[in-house]
Parts: sequence; C-alpha cells; structure tokens
Amino acid sequence: MTPRENFLETIKKDGKPQCLPNSYTALRSIPGDPVFQYVRGNRVRGTNSIDRWGTVILFPEDAPAAIPHVTEENQVVQDITHWRDYVKVPDLAAACQDGWEASIQAAAAIDRSQYLTMTVMGTGIFEQLHMLTTFEDTLVNMLAEPEAMAELIDAITEYRLTYMKLIVEHLHPDVIVSHDDWGSKNSLFMSPEVWRELFKEPYRRLYQYLHDNGVLVMHHADSYLAPIVEDMAEIGVDIWQGVLPTNPIAEISEKLQGRMALMGGIDSVIDREDATEEEIRAEARRACREYGHLGHFIPCITYGGPGSLYPHVEEIVIDEIHRYNQETYGKTV
Repeated sequence: MTPRENFLETIKKDGKPQCLPNSYTALRSIPGDPVFQYVRGNRVRGTNSIDRWGTVILFPEDAPAAIPHVTEENQVVQDITHWRDYVKVPDLAAACQDGWEASIQAAAAIDRSQYLTMTVMGTGIFEQLHMLTTFEDTLVNMLAEPEAMAELIDAITEYRLTYMKLIVEHLHPDVIVSHDDWGSKNSLFMSPEVWRELFKEPYRRLYQYLHDNGVLVMHHADSYLAPIVEDMAEIGVDIWQGVLPTNPIAEISEKLQGRMALMGGIDSVIDREDATEEEIRAEARRACREYGHLGHFIPCITYGGPGSLYPHVEEIVIDEIHRYNQETYGKTV
C-alpha cells in the first residue's frame, strides 16, 4: 500500500491496513495559504504583536512557539454581556480573496496517489474565547453568562466556517487539522455537560460542512478528553489527533469500535535536548506495543502538526515506528 492508502484503511471502520501509519508521514502540508498568513502572520520570533482580534501575542526568542498574553487590563472583552462593543471579527472573505496562487501550485505538486494533502487551522472556538478574555474569566463566563457566551461562540463559529470555505474552495485539501484544546493533561477544562451545551453543535456544523465537501476532519487536542470521545465521533471527528497517554486509550478504542481513529500516544516528554536515543525509541516502541494492536491507531508525538522541538526526536520516533512495523507486520510504509 501507499502511505495514503494505508492511512485511509486505518481510519476506516472496517479497514484493513498493512501496518501502522507513521506519524504524519502519509500527509503533506499545503504551505502559505493567505488565511493562515493573514490571521497568524504577526507571529514572528523575537517580537511582541497584536493579532487581528486585538490579542497581545508574545514570541520570545527562546520560546518554542508564540503565546497569547491576556491579562485583566489588556483583555479584549472587558464585559462579556456587551461583547459586541469590544469584538471586531476579522473579515476573512474581504481580506483573503487574493494571493492563493502559490498555495494552489504547492497543492498541485503533491503526489496525491501517495499522500494526503492537509492544511492546519489553529485557534479553535474555545481557544479564541480565552484569547479574548483571561482564561479564568472564560471559564467563569461559561457558567455565569452562558447566553452571552453562546452568542460570541456563534460569531466565532461563523468566522471559522468562512475560514474553512476559503480553504476548501481554493485548495480542496484531503484533511483539515482543526485545533482546539478542550482539556489539560488530566481533565477537561469544563464539565462534559457544559462542553455539550456550548461547543458540540457549533462543531457539528463546522465538521458537517467539511464532510459535505469531501474533507476528512482531524481534530487536534493534546488533552484529556475521555468523557466526550463518543460525542466527538458523533459530530464528525474522523481522527482525534493529540491523544495523550494519560487518556485510557485502550478503553476509548474499545468504546469507539472504529467510529473515530486515535492519533498520538507518544508522550512529548521525550522531546528534550538531553533525551537519549534509547529513551526516545523506548517511548515510541511502548506506544506501538500498547496501542497498535487496538486498530484505528496512528502513533505520533501529540503535537498538532509534523515536527518536534528538537528535530532529531521526530527522526528517531519515525525510524522506530518503521522498525516496529517491519518486525511486527513484515511491512512498512
């Protein structure tokens, strides 16, 4: 099988892959789309900036990525009951009509007989909320002012839908990696009931649009989400990417019965400058051994895209998965 075929067989409910897919190696990113550049192009290492929504973004030289810096003083929304007075939703349809040529050419150059094409959409609905108010205020507002929060969520959902439409209409990717972290390492950030009340239907709407247009949904959340995995499958998540090993992965796999593939399982604690090759290989091998036989599982570090902080880490992880596949299945991709 090609990497593409093996990946697609893995995520099929009744699929028959020849071996474990290997991290993101079956996927190829389409670089430089104008929407990504418009909404995240301000994130330049060694600078501080303000994004299109008005959020302060810090990107220190020694940081692995840019981070929002939201305080009581600088938060965009000072009063959630009057959020319309503070929030100016970026007009993506007006700002991102041009500049697609390079991305279209890059997408056309990818061999789709071998690989799946993908684009990454960062900053999901919940993440956008806690970039507009402090994290604490976001959680409090969900309980104290659920109607106002639902209205703001609707506005963000429309923005995300416009984003998806621009990507789909111009690039037609096989997969969209949709980011939204709903939990910490060991728990959800909210009760399952609150998640269902506020987030389930907006995401069902977004992911229905992608399915209607033939796009696979890879939802990234390097979080503990065990209480809502069946909901995620129900609303159209094809692949939950970022499955931390603190989740009961075997139990979740048994519960889902192939309705949603699981991608992750390799603890990012190995992504350190001082991590030895033996340590990295041992963790990659552990994940393959413990979860590979479950089916519908794709081993990778739990980050929401290809790569690792220290490049040698991902190289060793990928090589160890190749070794496991060869030893276990007599084949690799």
